[in-house]
Amino acid sequence: MESAKEANTPNHYSRGSETFQLDSLVESAIGGSFEAFDKIMIHFRERMYGVIYNMTLNHSDAADLTQETFVKAFRSISKFRRKSSFFTWLYRIGVNLTLTFLKKKRNRKFFSFDQFFGESTSDGSGRQIASKEITSAKSTLLNELHEKLNEALAKLSDKHRTIVILYEIDGLSHKEISQIMKCTEGTVRSRLHYAKIQLQSMLSEYVN
Repeated sequence: MESAKEANTPNHYSRGSETFQLDSLVESAIGGSFEAFDKIMIHFRERMYGVIYNMTLNHSDAADLTQETFVKAFRSISKFRRKSSFFTWLYRIGVNLTLTFLKKKRNRKFFSFDQFFGESTSDGSGRQIASKEITSAKSTLLNELHEKLNEALAKLSDKHRTIVILYEIDGLSHKEISQIMKCTEGTVRSRLHYAKIQLQSMLSEYVN
């Protein structure tokens, strides 16, 4: 039986007493409804921003790229063919725009601990690797680890780093990532495994 993490992203999202019905909004947006697309954008904006911020580690760049993602999505929504979920289609646009941007900005840090410490703007379900209540005795070590992890992730290729972010921080499944990155699930698993080995090697002083 497929695990919860591997399940497809649903097209209906519960927001308190309100049910966010994505299918009907997408249909309206395809028909040219600005109001429908605005609701879609509001629903996905923070999560998209969180992914892009964790790839760029720059609030201004993340804000610009998030806006560019939704502009491009609106202009291209008539081409959405439902071969994947709308969520995956939208993520693919954002990730591809960011990867293109990063090719021009090689010497940057690419990782944030914000989500691990409960301060991220993303509402993704990434794994937490540290307690939110950090004692002062651990602060120095965590700050050093933060810096070293930035350096280690920056040494990975853009594709390997992106898969780590989508899987470990945003909590996407192998299937969702494969659709976003346009590769097989086996390739996702292979790249994730390779990236983890590389990170463990570079951070052996801290993880062993």
